[in-house]
Amino acid sequence: MRLNEIVFNDAKPVEGYGPGFFRIGGEVIHGAVIAAPSGTRTWGGFDDIAALVALTGEADVIFIGTGADIAHLPDGLRAQLEEAGVGVEAMASPAAARTYNVLLSEGRRVALAMLPI
Repeated sequence: MRLNEIVFNDAKPVEGYGPGFFRIGGEVIHGAVIAAPSGTRTWGGFDDIAALVALTGEADVIFIGTGADIAHLPDGLRAQLEEAGVGVEAMASPAAARTYNVLLSEGRRVALAMLPI
């Protein structure tokens, strides 16, 4: 088996998570989080739509982690993001973190917003 080192350009990968926190690029963040090429920061959750719309210029798709289990996004959230020109994929936060890391390693323009588990 051949192992290749993955190089993450600007954005930082999700390295771990647990009850109420995420570790992204060596930094522990408690609560909901956004990870994007422009940096990692706390997120206000589903009501903080403006923070997600602000990612439209730097990401083609935003993975939204809905916590420990997959859940439907609130009415209008998906529509507002798609109207702004960015794709949205909702999934449980662990799956969102894994998907984000894989596509990030491929050099794709992705962002991540997650609620804690």
